[in-house]
Amino acid sequence: MKTKKRSPLKDRPLRYAGQSLNEQIEDRLLDLLYWFFLPAMTIVLVIGEWFRFLNPQPAQKPILVTFVAIVLLGVGIFKIFKGIKEVNRLKMARDGEKIVAEELQTLLKDGATVFHDVIGNKFNIDHVIVSKHGIFLVETKTYSKPIKKDAVISFDENHLYVDGQKIQRGPIKQVKALVKWLQDLLLQTTGQKFPIHPVILFPGWYTEQIKRGQELWILNPKALPKFIANEPIKIKETDVHLIAYHLSRYIRTHEVK
Repeated sequence: MKTKKRSPLKDRPLRYAGQSLNEQIEDRLLDLLYWFFLPAMTIVLVIGEWFRFLNPQPAQKPILVTFVAIVLLGVGIFKIFKGIKEVNRLKMARDGEKIVAEELQTLLKDGATVFHDVIGNKFNIDHVIVSKHGIFLVETKTYSKPIKKDAVISFDENHLYVDGQKIQRGPIKQVKALVKWLQDLLLQTTGQKFPIHPVILFPGWYTEQIKRGQELWILNPKALPKFIANEPIKIKETDVHLIAYHLSRYIRTHEVK
């Protein structure tokens, strides 16, 4: 009689940088396979119908089947090209998050803890840094750049501009909403309300210089470790460990939907 066995792992592993984007890429690739095989199978049926039509045996309706195949082939080609474009965009975004994660590794030697891809209810936070200099919520935005000139990320109080064009999705509003969610989560789990500093990073871009005391930092990833190191000590070491512990427990036990 075989003995029942169970996994020795009590918790899920922490998530890695870009994991949500990797999962989206896998979903898109499955969609591409579907839209490749569906028209292909229809074309096989069309060939079979026309073969029967051209032979003396009774045939079905090859013209109708051919029409359906042409429609499916057109839709499939459109879906495939659109899907490839989306996969390339997601890969660039994923690689941007990985590059940011590499830059954040330098913070570990100063006692910071870095979490990646913190999942909420139908959203995620790219990175959270917990250190004696404060808690930093980091969103990574990876955009393609013009080929022939050095473009700049600029901003005002409510909007970001990429090479002079306003970003329509509202990343400033997004990151402030994520700060509120994370602050509420830590209040529920630790019983304390901690200030959280919002940060938006643009890998590979020049960013407009931020003003002294500005609440929201908009930076190139290479600049962030120095900015954090220049901040005064704001959180006691015991609280750093407390926050890191509860955030780790949330990540390991939260059900990803």
